[in-house]
Amino acid sequence: MSQRTLARPGTSHVAPGTRRTPHRSRAPYPVRTGRSTRPTRPTGPTVTRGTPRAAPTARAPRATTRAPSPGLRAVSSAPKPATHLEHRVLVGSVFCLCLIGLPIVLSASAVISIQSGASPYSLFERQAMFLVLGLVAALVASRLRMERIRRYRNWLLAGALGLLVAVFLPGLGHNAGGSSRWIGAGPIQIQPSELMKLAVVLFAADLLARRGDRDDPGRAVVQPLLILLGFAGVLIMKQPDLGTCMVITCITFSLMFAAGLPVRLVGGAFALTGGVGAILALDASYRRARLLSFLNPFAHAGSSGYQVVQSLVALGQGGLQGNGIGGSPSTWGFLPNGHTDFIFAVIGSNLGIIGTMTVIGLFAAFGWAGLRVAHRERDPFTRYVAIGITCWIVAQAAINIGGVIDALPVTGIPLPFISYGGSALVVAMVGAGVLTGIARRQVRAPVVVRAIETEKIAVRARTKGAKGAYVPVRAR
Repeated sequence: MSQRTLARPGTSHVAPGTRRTPHRSRAPYPVRTGRSTRPTRPTGPTVTRGTPRAAPTARAPRATTRAPSPGLRAVSSAPKPATHLEHRVLVGSVFCLCLIGLPIVLSASAVISIQSGASPYSLFERQAMFLVLGLVAALVASRLRMERIRRYRNWLLAGALGLLVAVFLPGLGHNAGGSSRWIGAGPIQIQPSELMKLAVVLFAADLLARRGDRDDPGRAVVQPLLILLGFAGVLIMKQPDLGTCMVITCITFSLMFAAGLPVRLVGGAFALTGGVGAILALDASYRRARLLSFLNPFAHAGSSGYQVVQSLVALGQGGLQGNGIGGSPSTWGFLPNGHTDFIFAVIGSNLGIIGTMTVIGLFAAFGWAGLRVAHRERDPFTRYVAIGITCWIVAQAAINIGGVIDALPVTGIPLPFISYGGSALVVAMVGAGVLTGIARRQVRAPVVVRAIETEKIAVRARTKGAKGAYVPVRAR
């Protein structure tokens, strides 16, 4: 056989021992290799004699990214993940309100404790004990998952209704100040109407989450809520406790409005509830006297308008900066219930306008942060729970402050986190703990990031086997 070997297409004859010259295959011009020259097949456009060679057409680079799907674009336009701001505002506002409440309770109750033959610090020490218990309960409530809280909603409602009935049983109910609101004996007493507020929030939130989108919201949602409101309202009004009944009504209708129920339906239910409540409020003679004194308290300064007049006097004595802790003359027997229902007047007398506006600002900050947390939440039940707790605390504070400054009739309801009372403080702390737990979980596991990760996995599954790398949209 000849020393020359056959070359493969696109290569050249190379004699043995001759160095092979590197070449490019599929070149549009001849490649010189060794002693033989063989042109390769041109791949560019055909070139004729006398015509300038045309530049080869540049191929478009292969795309290394894929456009995000419409689902990703929709998710990326969702609200930004929650930050630590709402959680810090909630914790800070509750902490500051409790911190203000302890010395004010001491200032308002020292004289009363001395008159009863006890230590001037007796009520203050009990309030501090209730505060520690409330902090522990709030910490536990903030760690509970909403699925577990939702699981026990019916048990909580049944227990609260049972305790409301037990208040009227001889030997169990405790009467104080003409009202049968407590159950228990000795130092351990529970006010079931406070527990009813949290039970209504959880029950209404679950009902709206399950039935809020039905075609017949009147029968599916409004009717059960009105039945519960009527039954609980009758039991609470028999104690009597008009203020708690007003708070439960505010919770129920605020959740109906937040769920997007028809305005005509909600308005009709509110008118019906308001009419029945007005009849029950005017049925008792002392409540009629309070309503009349609300219109002009100074005309009844010696009878039904005495508390309101003394609260206005205490607020006027404080001025801008107040008289200092313990320097209020109203606490020396002039202002009844200064450590419970009218503690806001003691705040104005001790800390002045600066102190009262600080308290109002803290409640406003709590309401703002609570509604922000509810707006960011995507789970219906959790969102309604956040709205209900926020409206509960803010409405109760507004009703109490309105009665003290004569903007609303006096209803005998405590100021949240500040007024003396174990049941009110502990239950309010539990509600605040549930709300701060919702805010904390939003920070740790934002809904937007979870949705983007889910869509990312779905897009990768659809594009499996396709050429090119997929670059996901990053969560901002």
